[in-house]
Amino acid sequence: MKITQAILPVAGLGTRFLPWTKVVPKELLPIGNQPIIALLVDECLSIGIHDICFVINHGKEAIPQYFASMPELEKELARRGKSHLLEELARYHHVNFHVTYQEEMLGDGHALLQARDWVTGDTTAVLFGDDLIAGKQNGLRQLTKAFELVNDPNAAMLCLQEVDRACVSKYGIVAVDDVWQKKAPHERLRRVTDLVEKPKPENAPSNLGIVGKYLIPKIIFEKLHQIEEGAHNEIRLIDALIAEKESIDIYGYVFEGTRLDTGTPEGYKEAVRVLG
Repeated sequence: MKITQAILPVAGLGTRFLPWTKVVPKELLPIGNQPIIALLVDECLSIGIHDICFVINHGKEAIPQYFASMPELEKELARRGKSHLLEELARYHHVNFHVTYQEEMLGDGHALLQARDWVTGDTTAVLFGDDLIAGKQNGLRQLTKAFELVNDPNAAMLCLQEVDRACVSKYGIVAVDDVWQKKAPHERLRRVTDLVEKPKPENAPSNLGIVGKYLIPKIIFEKLHQIEEGAHNEIRLIDALIAEKESIDIYGYVFEGTRLDTGTPEGYKEAVRVLG
């Protein structure tokens, strides 16, 4: 099954990068000659996704503007014979970008709900703005290949990383089916039986943490909407997955490569070193 849509929730305030992020969204910080957000868009393009929704807040309009066509600029570049620059600008002409706003910071699930009416496909890719994976294949390509192996269009697929048990309280952690693992179609595939948000090390069911890349079925948006109606605090994607774990299969794939967390200055510096 071909996945055609992706949501990129990038409405965060980027407080760790203040005062820079008062004027420039964190996702537009450069890694080499591209901003972080372009690397995430390129992940989508690498698997044939051309419908992309940015969930932003007011003040982050520079993100979609980066990808927007500028006919007058392109006309001037053509007049000057700058064909190589025209080719670079044309990379995103065939992509359908959509923008929606998250007016309040009420959790990652709340961010996804802002794109609920835009979603048309059975399965949607979700890429949060901080996580990049350096390796032979990007994280989204690895996830979609794993999704093809399970051959279940109603399933969810999570990107997983083995983390130090002392650090599990920073992640959503999954419990897995060890019996299923013995017959799994790939050694890195896991069947998820439960999920726990930021457990204490002594309570964690494993050391497999969820990294910010997902393939989620449409039913998850409906569950998020139900959670929203009764919510008083944050609306979290992991809560919708927990609520639906008995009705859909949830899988995880322990990615190959190196995770780069651009959400902190230290992580961003490392991403520039590795990818720049």
